[in-house]
Amino acid sequence: MVPMRNLTLALRMLRKTPFVTAIAVASLALGIGANAAIYSLFDQMLLRSLPVRAPGELVNLSAPGPKPGSTSCGQAGDCEAVFSYPMFRDLEQKQTALAGVAGHVSFGANLSVRNEAFSGRGMFVSGGYFGLLGIKPTIGRLLQPADDGTIGANYVAVLSHEFWRERYGSDPKIVGQTLIVNGKSLTILGVAEAGFRGTTLGAEPMVYVPVSMRAAVSTWRNAFENRRSYWLYVFGRLKPGGSIEQASAQLNAFYRPILNDVEAPLQTSMSDATMKRFKARSIVIEPGARGQSSIHREARTPILLLFAITGTVLLIACANIANLLLARGATRATEMGVRLSLGASRSQLLRQLLTESLLLAAIGGLASLLVSVWTLRSIAAFLPAEAIATIDISLQPKMIVFAAVLALSTGLLFGIFPALHSTRADLISVIRAGAGQITGGGRAASRFRTALVTAQIALSMALLISAGLFLKSLVNVSRTDLGFDVDHLATFNVSPMRSGYDSTRAGVLYERIEQELAALPGVTQVTSGLVPLVSGNNWGNDVRVQGFQHGPDVDANSRFNAVGASYLATTGMKLLSGREFTTVDRDGSAKVAIVNEAFAKKFNLGTDAVGKFMSLSGADSLDVQIVGLMKNSAYSEVKGEIPPLYFTPWRQDGTRSSLFFYVRTKQPPAEVLRSITTMMKTIDPTLPVEDLKTMPQQVRENVFLDRMISTMASAFALLATLLAGVGLYGVLAYSVAQRTREIGVRMALGADGARVRGLVMRQVGVMTAIGAVIGIAAAFAIGRAAQSQLYQLEGHDPMVFASAVVVLVLVALTAGFMPARRASKVDPMHALRYD
Repeated sequence: MVPMRNLTLALRMLRKTPFVTAIAVASLALGIGANAAIYSLFDQMLLRSLPVRAPGELVNLSAPGPKPGSTSCGQAGDCEAVFSYPMFRDLEQKQTALAGVAGHVSFGANLSVRNEAFSGRGMFVSGGYFGLLGIKPTIGRLLQPADDGTIGANYVAVLSHEFWRERYGSDPKIVGQTLIVNGKSLTILGVAEAGFRGTTLGAEPMVYVPVSMRAAVSTWRNAFENRRSYWLYVFGRLKPGGSIEQASAQLNAFYRPILNDVEAPLQTSMSDATMKRFKARSIVIEPGARGQSSIHREARTPILLLFAITGTVLLIACANIANLLLARGATRATEMGVRLSLGASRSQLLRQLLTESLLLAAIGGLASLLVSVWTLRSIAAFLPAEAIATIDISLQPKMIVFAAVLALSTGLLFGIFPALHSTRADLISVIRAGAGQITGGGRAASRFRTALVTAQIALSMALLISAGLFLKSLVNVSRTDLGFDVDHLATFNVSPMRSGYDSTRAGVLYERIEQELAALPGVTQVTSGLVPLVSGNNWGNDVRVQGFQHGPDVDANSRFNAVGASYLATTGMKLLSGREFTTVDRDGSAKVAIVNEAFAKKFNLGTDAVGKFMSLSGADSLDVQIVGLMKNSAYSEVKGEIPPLYFTPWRQDGTRSSLFFYVRTKQPPAEVLRSITTMMKTIDPTLPVEDLKTMPQQVRENVFLDRMISTMASAFALLATLLAGVGLYGVLAYSVAQRTREIGVRMALGADGARVRGLVMRQVGVMTAIGAVIGIAAAFAIGRAAQSQLYQLEGHDPMVFASAVVVLVLVALTAGFMPARRASKVDPMHALRYD
């Protein structure tokens, strides 16, 4: 009964002060909701374990060090983590402290289900993959070691549960049916259990295929026997009672002899120093409960930064509410004194006041759930389509629990001191305070309120500077000269060889697509390329260049792209000398290349690159003539350093399994996108169109992290500054009200309005100055921590710091002006009668 009576009284008190209640609830909803949203991202991207049996037993394997030969890595991790196929099979057969190992690699898939074609992701996995993870089938069975025993012999597949539900309507009769994957007919063995989306965050496979079928089902060249071809990601499971240290010692005892006796003799043109490093390589074993994904590394800093920002906003909100409760507590001092005199214990009053605080926090916590969903949707608006698919932006149980814990904690945090202070005074001091005093409110409470506002100002200053740094960094990104013209340019991709085309048919298809695109209304130029621009993708090769001295450990690698005719003219890249490719540059004609300035500089060609020769196949033949030198332009990243780069004609370089097309238009390219989709359906309705977008959209996606952090940081910084301004105004307004008699006495003794305003504004100045100094010091530390996220900008940029100071001072002056003006209008006669 007592808790219920406390709750009823708490509700009545909150209704009596609707303005205070509304401000407190709104502040808490914004603070808790923003933190719950960022926690959801933090949990999904950095904390959440795979939904498999005993994920804590999983470990990831890598082998850092020199990897001469061919290396291919992707979203599952960097190139330090990939193994050759023969080495994986060696590790698979060895019994150690690991219960087993499994391999996987993601691939792009053109799928055809019931005469409907579309593109998606697949994953090649070893036969022990599902068994090692402990995944059970929903229907049918999953892949087993026998399905992966012979290279190219098992045309079978397992579907993900989500793909089965969306494309097959959860049809239980699909086992034994045929699924077309990259033009190959695969027999469906079964469906994986619900909730399992692979072991790589950000690469959710629709279909799982034996890794021994990679050459048969994809356009990848057969390198199963090549120990110098690294492309397979490997993880394992510890045996019960086993440790990482034991597994590492046993596995490396097996690994190093293979490395030294089998693989070292295969290396060529390697210096003694590099060979020593090669032989010293060892397998590194790390915890693998979260799977293998580069997102774990890439998302860490941005999410922690957003977490710090939203946490700061919540602290400012709590400080505001504590000030409001202190002010309200002062008006209830007589009530508390009377209740104490009537026999109420201090603990009873504390419970009542804390019930009010916790009820306020609970209402704010409920409202925060709406804010958290809104925040997640706002963040999702900045993410590329493939990233959106990896996160859940709906309310989740963990999110609700986090918001509840945060609401409970903040309720105690902002309620405890006001409650203690309101119940400290004895009856006599309360009655005297109620009778009127020259400076009311209590020194301890006054000092605490001032400290809270000063802390709010400090935190707001730090957030304003942080937001300013991110905004200026984003401005620098937007002003970057890409070296090509993205306006009125659209792009899309087709992968015909995934759909069963051979190289000859694919070449004919590409030619037809370019012709049909050129005939579309409003289209002025058309070209194509193997590697998409500013998409984060890179292809590279070692090259031989005329006049450049090669040798062991000499870096002779360059980025590479195979492109169509008029590529530079269509994209807007600048040709400095020589010529562009034409449709004449095809099989049978003299081999040609175009290089950029970075390539010419690296290989000592200078401005006389045109006419020189290079080789893509080895030292014996310089058979490719450089016919063009182009100005440096952005390639893989908007922000990245421009790499050495050479182009060859795709018509001359062998028909490619996939091409990206670029279409320049007179009108906005978004209007042409619909025409492209219609056109492709007339050419081949079974061929999916992928990555159809405008180039400005592609550029925005390439810098989505910068845009997201800058926008969110700015929004939260402005919110924090507004809350700090409200807090400053509240403290000053309350202070003026409490000092009404004092101000009246001063004015009766001759003080004019300007002097009284100065009295209040000095208080503003002191709090602002102290808070600003603390905030600037904190901002220096934040700037250093965020340096990796800033583009062409130092973390202590003076203009940003100065601008933040100006904004905060203006907010503080605005917040202080009204209380100061009110103080200067006090009527001395009225004030001396003030009760």
